[in-house]
Order: sequence, then structure tokens, then C-alpha cells
Amino acid sequence: MLDAFTKVVSQADTRGDYVSDAQIDALLKMVTDGPKRMDVVNRITGNASTIVANAARALFDDQPQLIAPGGNAYTNRRMAACLRDMDIILRYVTYAIFTGDASVLDDRCLNGLRETYLALGVPGASVADAVSKMKEAAIAIANDRNNITPGDCSSLMAELSSYFDRAAAAVG
Repeated sequence: MLDAFTKVVSQADTRGDYVSDAQIDALLKMVTDGPKRMDVVNRITGNASTIVANAARALFDDQPQLIAPGGNAYTNRRMAACLRDMDIILRYVTYAIFTGDASVLDDRCLNGLRETYLALGVPGASVADAVSKMKEAAIAIANDRNNITPGDCSSLMAELSSYFDRAAAAVG
């Protein structure tokens, strides 16, 4: 896992080249957006249990067969595992938004997750739906303008959305 700065320098070093003006500008924008990133991370982290619980509740309302006898989230143990996995995915999405790089999400969370779910008989489409529901809730919370660093956050929200979409695609 490399942060955005290390990645840019490493790539330039591999090419035997200097860091380009465009790369410096992109890194400068990331630094300028740092307080906004921190606000997003703090908002999501501070509301993580609510985001996960509400997404799970909405998922089980849409797919009640999951919590019915014989369903993949039936019994407290399976339900707890489902909520734990949703929380882990959400946590790694916050790591990605903090660093501005999806590699931590891919390397530490998503690689092999689909295969694990297939082996366990977990319906990937349901997990992807849960991730989408977390995405909606997290963006609504992160995009709330109260007590947040002023400025345009549209590109940051698009980046956040892309990390959730990446996670949903990886498990679905």
C-alpha cells in the first residue's frame, strides 16, 4: 500500500524521471483538500455503526429471505458476521478516502473476498446491495454542509462513491 505521494515518487523513480508539473498539481490539490478529507473520514467514522445498521436494516427489508430460517443472515452468529463484514468494508473505504488511493481497499479488503464469499455460500449480490446502501448513507452524512470545511466537495464525493462502487463490484 502506497499513499498518493509515495506512489507518484516511486513511479517517477522507476521511470528515471522527475515528478511532472501535473503530478505536483494533483498532489497540491490533495493537500489543499486535506481538511475536507478529514471531515469526510471523521463523519463516516463517527457514524459508522449507524451507517452499517441502517444499511443492514434496509437490506433485510428488501431481502427478508436473508434473515428467514435457512437464510444467509439467519441466526445471531451469521447476522453478526454480516454486520462485521459491512463494518470492515466501510472502514477500508475510509482508509482509501483518507489516503486518496484505492490500493489499501483492494489489497487489504477486497482481494479474494468474492472467492471467500463464494466458498461460504454468501450471496455476492446481496453484499453488493448492502455496500450500495452504505454508500448512500455515507455520502448523505459526508455531504452534509453543517460544521464542515467550506468549499466544493463534489470531486471528493465522486471519489468516495467510486470506492464504494469498487467494493460492490468486487463482491457482486
